Amino acid sequence: MPEAIHPAGRPGTALFTDMYELTMLEAALADGTGDRPCVFEVFARRLPPGRRYGVVAGTARLIEALASFRFDEAELGLAAGFLTPRTVEWLRDFRFSGDIDGYREGDFFFPGSPILSVSGTFAECVLLETLTLSIFNHDSAIASAAARMVSVADGRALIEMGSRRTHEEAAVAAARAAYLAGFDSTSNLQAAQRYGIPAAGTAAHAFTLLHTTTAGRDEASAFRSQVESLGVGTTLLVDTYDITDGVNTAIAVAGPELGGVRIDSGDLGVLARQVREQLDGLGATRTKIVMSGDLDEYGIAGLRAEPVDAYGVGTSLVTGSGAPTAGMVFKLVEVDGIAVEKRSAAKESRGGAKRAVRYARRTGTLVEEVVYPARAEQVPPGEGSQVHELMIPLVRGGEAVGDLPTLEESREYLRQGMVRLPWEGLTLSAGDPAIPTRFVREG
Repeated sequence: MPEAIHPAGRPGTALFTDMYELTMLEAALADGTGDRPCVFEVFARRLPPGRRYGVVAGTARLIEALASFRFDEAELGLAAGFLTPRTVEWLRDFRFSGDIDGYREGDFFFPGSPILSVSGTFAECVLLETLTLSIFNHDSAIASAAARMVSVADGRALIEMGSRRTHEEAAVAAARAAYLAGFDSTSNLQAAQRYGIPAAGTAAHAFTLLHTTTAGRDEASAFRSQVESLGVGTTLLVDTYDITDGVNTAIAVAGPELGGVRIDSGDLGVLARQVREQLDGLGATRTKIVMSGDLDEYGIAGLRAEPVDAYGVGTSLVTGSGAPTAGMVFKLVEVDGIAVEKRSAAKESRGGAKRAVRYARRTGTLVEEVVYPARAEQVPPGEGSQVHELMIPLVRGGEAVGDLPTLEESREYLRQGMVRLPWEGLTLSAGDPAIPTRFVREG
């Protein structure tokens, strides 16, 4: 079956969904409830263990995916295998025509934060559940982990290099989420092309091993080739064999103006000190040290006092550093203006459409988040002296609202937000969310 191509030449996104969305749709169309106006909300009931905040990511990707959420012949052919002709024809003409409000990409979320509010008929809104959660659960998990790494890197450069540890498309989304959270560059060229993220990369161990001959290994030849190709500002990987010999060879080949050396294995803290002393002794005082090799936020924090200039992070980043999903759900909270809520044990929801604000002290430090009924005439009072509206319009009448924040703007928004979190919320130790969330009910 050929792949359907939709607006802007992108593959369709309508089948990035679960079958039960379409079977629910068919039943709702048949009994007349499909046209009932509804509000769905996206939220996380709790943060992953040990986390004090989450970072919203994926908003722009969802809006882009909506433009390709169409059922053309390829999609309809599959749907016809389990849906009635009436429902198939409904899908043929489907275009989301509702409204979406949500937290800005790059903002924080806490347990119960209504990060997305989707309004429209039941039929059109329910179809978006799986796609929405696929994007937000993945991207927010990566951004949340990346933000923790950025917060402990103490201003040092961070390179995303996890493409080989995840699905090829997930790798692109992960690179975007990491850049949003403050990473400086990515090794993934598709992410560089698609999102304009700075690309970084030089050589792997294979290139050094390639220069082995019958006379033996020739690390100097590999380094010489790389320098001749990429210039003296390149970064040489010095731990293929012996690190001390590798550093000596690197400087002998490139000279003291060598851009950097990378170490990918061993006791990184000890090696950083030894290599820095060695480089300085060779006159390479400006040659930077890049560390990689199964780093996570705890490993980066452990190297904070060491002479490291940049970190390369792969596996831990693209797997959410132990929390590969943000735990978000997409729940119906209002039908025909009537609040509805789920009461299942440990899977409860709060009924009614909502808005949210965040209060801060005069210094800008965040104090609390307040979630309140969308129909409330006034914003509930809070602890701080400053109040910030959290939800912005994203889609109106099925069309993206113009001038949504760019990736660079969202990246800067998060950078400023990190400064406003209470200091204890930035620690890597387990504890309560960085700020409390207060829920105000109607009446």
